[in-house]
Amino acid sequence: MRLIADLKTLTGYAGFRKLLAIRLVSQTGDGLVQAGLASLFFFSPERLTTAGDVAIAFAVLLLPFTVVGPFAGPLLDRWRRRQVLLYGNAVRAVLAVIIGLCLVQLGIGPAVYALALLILGVNRFLLSALSAGLPLVVPRHLLLMANSITPTLGAGAAVLGAVIGFGLGIVLPTGSVRDFGLLAAAGLVFAAAAALALRLAPGELGPDGSGERRRSVFAVLSELAAAARYLTARRTPGAALAVMATHRFFYGVNFLVLILASRNLLVDPTNAAAGLALFATLSGISFAGSGLAIIATPIAHERLSPQQWILTCLGIGALSQLVAATAPAVPVIASAAFLLGLSVQGAKIAVDTIVQRDTADAYRGRAFALYDVMFNAAFVGAAGLAAAILPDTGWSRGVFLVLAAAFALLAAAYRLSPAEPADVAPTRV
Repeated sequence: MRLIADLKTLTGYAGFRKLLAIRLVSQTGDGLVQAGLASLFFFSPERLTTAGDVAIAFAVLLLPFTVVGPFAGPLLDRWRRRQVLLYGNAVRAVLAVIIGLCLVQLGIGPAVYALALLILGVNRFLLSALSAGLPLVVPRHLLLMANSITPTLGAGAAVLGAVIGFGLGIVLPTGSVRDFGLLAAAGLVFAAAAALALRLAPGELGPDGSGERRRSVFAVLSELAAAARYLTARRTPGAALAVMATHRFFYGVNFLVLILASRNLLVDPTNAAAGLALFATLSGISFAGSGLAIIATPIAHERLSPQQWILTCLGIGALSQLVAATAPAVPVIASAAFLLGLSVQGAKIAVDTIVQRDTADAYRGRAFALYDVMFNAAFVGAAGLAAAILPDTGWSRGVFLVLAAAFALLAAAYRLSPAEPADVAPTRV
């Protein structure tokens, strides 16, 4: 099987093996935490029954990361990324235990919400560090292969973590014991990820040079603006990031459709447990589409450039919306979710490759911080749009048809962008 052959090629590099191990263990912990948050924020029987409610929940979860996220990039371009992985996972291990103690002592309240936001924020920082460090552990010509495998395996690890969390929820007694047990388990997994980071040499993931240590708000914003100007002048990474953000916006609208349809349309709206189970099933089907992208992208790369593959994925995205528009039925929504999962993951792999390939190391951390900010901002924007245009059942033929046309327009615009990067001399702020 091609996947096994590609993984065997990549694991021949010791640095890649170590980085992959950190990602898999860390994202398994993410799955344990996020499964509980999904139930808390979106499928509690007494809350989040309307599109507006879900949109507010998304804003609460993602808007803080959009605001704070820009400050991660300059840090990743100055701090040793291996240290970020070490201390970031250690901090999450402590936070997970503290959240569990808060649930036992105080119940669900502001402290739990605030700490949950913090633990998710650190997660986004770590994923940016993993992406920024990848080009330093594999050769340039294997970047697309690595980008095809690592994010999807990481997502698979998160799914595994969620399954483990579900199993623990069945085994452990209900109440505070179960709440603390799930979070303590996540803490142990995060601690294991921190320990795995010690296998990397302190400077193995870069960045190049020691950099300055100034940390004023204006200095950080200046550095981020410099990176944005560089990416725009470089052309190919700037265009790829623009496509990613727009694509994620479309995906965000569809993600809210899945939540609302699972909650209010495709099952009895009073049965929150059945809604959560259906949402998990549909999300799993979408993940299967992402899994197909892991196989299809390297094969497509033999005949297509990353830019051409992005265009193909945008076409698949348009098809997914046309399928979703046919009927509000589980098989139809599941088919559309599968196609959209393939579209999103396939395009993401190509965008990651373009940004890594065409961005100087001095800017790469900030590039992926911008990537993360745009990702979260697109979801927040999608939530706001969904609250305005989607019914509480989530399904709207008109919305799907408009999104299909928007996919086509995005593909047409991206096709006009340059295929080769411009020569830009990197400078530090």
